[in-house]
Amino acid sequence: MSEILRETPAPGVVLLRLNRPEARNALNTATRHLLAKHFREIAEHGVTRAVVLTGDERAFAAGADLREFAELSAVDQLRRNSHRLWQAIKDCPQPIVAAVRGYALGGGCELALHADIIVAGESAHFGQPEVLVGIMPGAGGTQRLTRAIGKYRAMKMVLLGEMVPAPEAFAMGLVSEVVDDAQVEARAIAMATKIAALPPLAVTQIKEVLLAGMDASLETGLMLERKAFQILFATKDQKEGVAAFLEKRKAEFKGE
Repeated sequence: MSEILRETPAPGVVLLRLNRPEARNALNTATRHLLAKHFREIAEHGVTRAVVLTGDERAFAAGADLREFAELSAVDQLRRNSHRLWQAIKDCPQPIVAAVRGYALGGGCELALHADIIVAGESAHFGQPEVLVGIMPGAGGTQRLTRAIGKYRAMKMVLLGEMVPAPEAFAMGLVSEVVDDAQVEARAIAMATKIAALPPLAVTQIKEVLLAGMDASLETGLMLERKAFQILFATKDQKEGVAAFLEKRKAEFKGE
């Protein structure tokens, strides 16, 4: 059975489910390649308007598969070029909603950090425990995590390797919201479905500008925002949205 299951729970929404329950969805090489393949297809075909990424009730992803790392040398790691696999997820133009239950540790936490919205269940635990096995985060755990929650909270997580339960993760700004475990997937799908019904050009511009602005000066970020705002006035969806609002009817957005 495939390490990644692909479903279509709603129009315009793709759900990608990590499927290695025997390993708590640990991210082995095959899983990473499949994830990258799916995200490249989603980005290239343009039919999908939102993505839900999830695991199972026990784990979102409990980290990298350490059995693959045990005997690797530094040169082996260089040759793996695993950053290219993460890049495929990072470059996905459509919004990604992570639905997290159970463990999101190490590479699993870093995978969740690639999402744009994180819905966590009460059972969710986040952590970067790499230091406990003599290494460090290598897929954004020292960078995306710091941008999300700040230096001092990130330092505590990566230096101690301790897990953070969902309520604490919410309080520190690591997740978007916390719901009952039984509602996690449904809530994530509902969010993605709502996004999929919105004008896709505006949605992708919002994601692109928000992420680019995080690494830019305020003035540069405002310039990017202003230009994207202006460009959207050339779209049919903008005209449709305004007309629907004035006519008090539901808008039909086509991505044009």
